[in-house]
Amino acid sequence: MVALETPICDFGWNAPDFDLLGTDGRNYQFDDIKGSKGTLVMFICNHCPYVLHLQDALVAVGNKYLELGIGVVAISSNDVVAYPDDDPVKMEQFALHLGFK
Repeated sequence: MVALETPICDFGWNAPDFDLLGTDGRNYQFDDIKGSKGTLVMFICNHCPYVLHLQDALVAVGNKYLELGIGVVAISSNDVVAYPDDDPVKMEQFALHLGFK
């Protein structure tokens, strides 16, 4: 089922802490990625047509935001059994190929 309307973003709330494995093999918590001027959290995956269409722009925006003091993280929450293109090794290759920091 596809949502027909995008909910309004609730700016200003505090993100919960997390402990997630990065594509570099290191674990990250919110304090590791938060920026002094805010944090952008993107939920992406390797096989999403929208992500694939905007991949260069996502990297450019992420890099620009980092320069401005905004922390950036891209998280894949997909089930790798159901979506094998999103397994950690392929996510690492995707990140390296695109130059995600």
